[in-house]
Amino acid sequence: MTPDNYCQEKAASSGSSFYYSFLFLPEQKRKAIIALYAFCREVDDVVDAQTEVHIKQTKLHWWRNEIQALFDGHPQHPVTRALQAVIQDFNLPQEQFEEIIDGMEMDLLQNRYDSFKDLSLYCHRVASVVGLLSIEIFGYQDRQTRKFAHDLGMAFQLTNIVRDVYEDSTRNRIYLPQDELAEFNVDDKTILQHQNNEAFVALIKFQIKRARDYYDKALSEIPDVDRYAQRAALAMARIYLETLNEIETDGCRVLEHRIKLTPIRKVWLTWKTLRQEKRRYKKWLRQNPK
Repeated sequence: MTPDNYCQEKAASSGSSFYYSFLFLPEQKRKAIIALYAFCREVDDVVDAQTEVHIKQTKLHWWRNEIQALFDGHPQHPVTRALQAVIQDFNLPQEQFEEIIDGMEMDLLQNRYDSFKDLSLYCHRVASVVGLLSIEIFGYQDRQTRKFAHDLGMAFQLTNIVRDVYEDSTRNRIYLPQDELAEFNVDDKTILQHQNNEAFVALIKFQIKRARDYYDKALSEIPDVDRYAQRAALAMARIYLETLNEIETDGCRVLEHRIKLTPIRKVWLTWKTLRQEKRRYKKWLRQNPK
């Protein structure tokens, strides 16, 4: 199996919304973004594995060394071998890969966050940094697009946190800020014992609004000149926003089950977004001839 094939299987097996939005990209960019995503899956799988913390720490340390090996020119793992051409073709910085690992390591060191400020650092590392790497692959002209990537990453991770409350609680992880739990009269026991009550629903609605605010902010920040290049990110945003819609329609019962869109629906939303962005891009070109 080639490194690219390994990454393809790793990404496809996850069933993630991200994977579906990558399918329509040109080959070079598609392979590059899938390799980046496969790296994120690898380090995330280390944290989620049912093993002792010291084993997870050892594995993350191995990945730190492997990233160094990647940038030194002698990677060993199929993912980093696939990334070898990517980091050169798209000038991806080593420190951002290391920062993603820093974010994953936070999951080994803490399972509660006192405030949204504390949670924001985690979201930045595990999601916004990925967004910043992704736009280098997608391509952009205006540096304002970096703000778009950061805030969209925040929105994605906040959506994940809302969607995955039940799954995270089974690992004794609560990402919802502790001070906000107190504000809504919700305690850890409510979440860990999956007690879906009015106070908890109000808390989740508050979290959904915050995520939506980040989507609104990100979408207001992307320059017209870069919209078409960032169409995969815009497709991801549409899928994630639809997930939030479904959670609300379901009554915010995230302590009972995990809301998932079907693969067909994800492909449809992606195709629809890409078609709309292509039309918008053609109109922009007519209005802004070179």
